[in-house]
Amino acid sequence: MSIAEIKVPVLPESITDATLLTWHKHPGDAVLEEEKLVDIETDKVVLEVPAPNSGILKDILKSDGEDVQAGEIIGHIDIRASETIVTATKTSPAVRKIAAEQGIEPSTVPHHGNRVTKADILQTPKPASRKNLKENLSERPEERVPMTRLRKRVAERLLNAQHEHAILTTFNEINMKAVIYLRTQYKTAFEKKQGVKLGFMSFFIKAAVAALQKFPIINASSEGDDIIYHGYYDIGIAVSSQRGLVVPILRDVDSMSFAHIEKGIADFARRARDAQLSIEDLTGGTFTITNGGIFGSMLSTPILNPPQSAILGMHNIIERPIAENGQVVIRPMMYVALSYDHRLIDGREAVQFLVTLKNAIEDPTRLLLDI
Repeated sequence: MSIAEIKVPVLPESITDATLLTWHKHPGDAVLEEEKLVDIETDKVVLEVPAPNSGILKDILKSDGEDVQAGEIIGHIDIRASETIVTATKTSPAVRKIAAEQGIEPSTVPHHGNRVTKADILQTPKPASRKNLKENLSERPEERVPMTRLRKRVAERLLNAQHEHAILTTFNEINMKAVIYLRTQYKTAFEKKQGVKLGFMSFFIKAAVAALQKFPIINASSEGDDIIYHGYYDIGIAVSSQRGLVVPILRDVDSMSFAHIEKGIADFARRARDAQLSIEDLTGGTFTITNGGIFGSMLSTPILNPPQSAILGMHNIIERPIAENGQVVIRPMMYVALSYDHRLIDGREAVQFLVTLKNAIEDPTRLLLDI
């Protein structure tokens, strides 16, 4: 007896087992090569297992609902009976030869009467060869690169943050007209005197500190069942490097000038690029700011940087029509997002924090006059 094995296919990467959902045939049923026999479910996709050969389904080794492993034998086909299946519809030797060359099962060809003709075969679209398809897919270029230790650590921290914190995000929009005007007016003199460019980040850091002072719970962290309120403002600044995203800490930002903030950010960027940041540079922090706008992000929901309780996301500046004093005007607008741990922070405090930050950026004299 010539028997073909029905096996569980290779499963998607990182998946070792699956669940057999449904058999579409029963023992004793006739099956055709490539006909769908069974559905198998992984935690990502549902896979269809085709018959490896035509014949009679001899037995089923795994039933619906059972767990199966990649490559496991789940049934057998008696392929000796395949001739019976083919001849159930009458065909001539010439037709069977053409069908074999075309990769077509004669019994599946639409026809009139009880005979499949040469014309019927030639009018039937040639099916894609599973073997050829697999070969073509295997020839496509791929490169397997192991994760860096930094990337693995970042992935671990982000996953833990989502599992262990009740993360909620609130949004607002900021009219950047006043800050852009102020920066345009003084950026040349600022760079000439301070030796560093005046960016938007220093305005947002100053505005964030003012809002944190007003709502100290946003600057707090959690430890077990305790809330720790910090009497200082150490701000993490997300910086992109070739090895991934790092978050060095600017410490005691409330006592820093705009120039000191900009110099600190520039120094972090340089050292991140040259892989010179130390563990101390990346440890601690009471609040984090990330700026996806430099990459063109319009809106996002940043993930917490534990044990901190909140993170501010900045985005790109886009000119949009808004209502101002009863008139529609075009203004440079930025969406901002505050993700926070809802276990510690109420929505009211999160919203008011963003409003306070928005007011400070839209009227930057508040930051200069400390009001």
